Amino acid sequence: MNLKNLIMWVIIVLLSVGLFNMFQDPQKINAEKNKLPFSNFLNEVEAGRVVEVQIQGNNISGVLSDGKTFNTYSPNYPELVEKLSSKNISINATPLEDKMPSLLGILLSWFPMLLLIGVWIFFMRQMQGGKGGAMGFGRSKAKLLNEAQGKVTFNDVAGVEEAKEEVEEIVEFLKDPKKFSRLGGKIPKGALLIGPPGTGKTLLAKAIAGEANVPFFSISGSDFVEMFVGVGASRVRDMFEQGKKHSPCIIFIDEIDAVGRSRGAGLGGGNDEREQTLNQLLVEMDGFDTNEGIILIAATNRPDVLDPALLRPGRFDRQVVVANPDIIGREAILKVHVKKISIGPDVKLRTIARGTPGFSGADLANLVNESALLAARKNKRVVTMSDVEEAKDKVMMGAERRSMVMTEEEKKLTAYHEAGHAIVTLNEKAAHPIHKATIIPRGRALGMVMQLPERDELSQTREQLHAQMAIAMGGRVAEEIIFGHDKVTTGASSDIEQATKRARAMVMRAGLSKELGPVLYGENEEEVFLGRSVARQQNMSEETAKKVDAEIRKFVEMGYERAKKVLTDKIDDLHKLAKALLIYETLSGDEIRDLVLKNIKPTRSFKEDEQDDGKSSSALGSLGLKPKPAI
Repeated sequence: MNLKNLIMWVIIVLLSVGLFNMFQDPQKINAEKNKLPFSNFLNEVEAGRVVEVQIQGNNISGVLSDGKTFNTYSPNYPELVEKLSSKNISINATPLEDKMPSLLGILLSWFPMLLLIGVWIFFMRQMQGGKGGAMGFGRSKAKLLNEAQGKVTFNDVAGVEEAKEEVEEIVEFLKDPKKFSRLGGKIPKGALLIGPPGTGKTLLAKAIAGEANVPFFSISGSDFVEMFVGVGASRVRDMFEQGKKHSPCIIFIDEIDAVGRSRGAGLGGGNDEREQTLNQLLVEMDGFDTNEGIILIAATNRPDVLDPALLRPGRFDRQVVVANPDIIGREAILKVHVKKISIGPDVKLRTIARGTPGFSGADLANLVNESALLAARKNKRVVTMSDVEEAKDKVMMGAERRSMVMTEEEKKLTAYHEAGHAIVTLNEKAAHPIHKATIIPRGRALGMVMQLPERDELSQTREQLHAQMAIAMGGRVAEEIIFGHDKVTTGASSDIEQATKRARAMVMRAGLSKELGPVLYGENEEEVFLGRSVARQQNMSEETAKKVDAEIRKFVEMGYERAKKVLTDKIDDLHKLAKALLIYETLSGDEIRDLVLKNIKPTRSFKEDEQDDGKSSSALGSLGLKPKPAI
């Protein structure tokens, strides 16, 4: 590439030098060489050595008797012609401007302007992607996909069977429209894929493209709106014009909420560029000029912000929910992703699916990829179950930060904090089982106790919510009991935040407060406007707002008191678990239950020659354990 650029610059320099020499006036060069002073010219005339002269304005050129040529400039000298005639000198006279400017001269004079126009066109093409020329702002940016770009079929989509059935019907309609039109059915205008991020909405659209065998255009919602007025609407028109040429076809708009937000909420007073783009999209989907054979499929994770006119039947006839998969769906998704890696015989996909509730398809793909990376880092040939478990902890709790330097006092405080969470969890009947407890810093946390539901949950009971608030306050209560009121740290700030949010949702949205009853409060809580009071913003009176705050505080304090009672009664279990965490740093849920409930110590293999300090030795002696080797 460097040699190519060097050759190009050499050619440019040579052409520049050649053009410069080409445009030089040879007559002007000769005139400079044969220039003769006017006084010497008069002397030559008097001496009779001038044979011929040519007069052009005040410029005089001629030939001497010895054959030499000369050039001179004459001032205002009226007797010059008479003197030349008296010496019998041949005189030729021509006007000063006797030639029209040449085409080359015109081009040279206009060259700077042409160069400026060319540079402007180049930059405008770069800004607009070069599509459709310098003035092609209104051309659609939709890309026509083909099989060479990687064909995806429904076999590559798992975990969303109901959504897949909905879109399979659209594909079947495109393949055999007579089957549905026989009974008077019409092809649907559009389908809206709704679901959280990472659930496979875009992948499902690619599968539709792979199965339909019809032209498939793909575009993002942000590709419509530009800084120029009317560009978005023009691109919508052009997109549907392309669709008509390739009908029947499918047009897929990803993240349609970028252009389909509710009208009238912007700063442009209902006349901004985005709203005009949406208006044109509404007209094209179901206006006077119907677009038969064009199916519009869109995806979004924010259906609540879309304009109601966009969601009505006749435009998006179907709203397909692509939700997070259940345990069966997660297992099916894992089967798809593990085909790309080498797994060992001990990897149980059902077990992994059970231990990943709430994971989306993207999360499971990331989990499988992290497992492969961890196994490769350890120079393994296959991915084992231990690699998957380690990757799952990394994805769910963050990467370990073993390089963080913590003092013994900080480690001890963290151990009791996490032990407080764990002991309260064990003693709350409605709590989820403990999966793991660790005092190794992960992500932004110095330690954590991770719970894992036994099954997928669609709702939570009042008992479960109160248990979760008690568990959240367990860390703060343990610090107060062991270290005293003045030694309490800020480590429980995130726990307090979670407990407060849970209590607020119970009171204001779920109707779980006896004092306030089953009433929704704070309908417009997320809409913050300057100049409005909090009570006005939450759509309730100040008296009601005070009651809400009192109920939220009561719920959080109830959790605090429940945690305090449990830890006071189970103080020996708290000490036992905290010391075990100081030694082992990480304990599984089974190890915690065996230690606390059955007094069975964890069995680990350690180096026999490991040295420790006196504090660790006393903790080891009390539990009959050996120290963890230094890392």
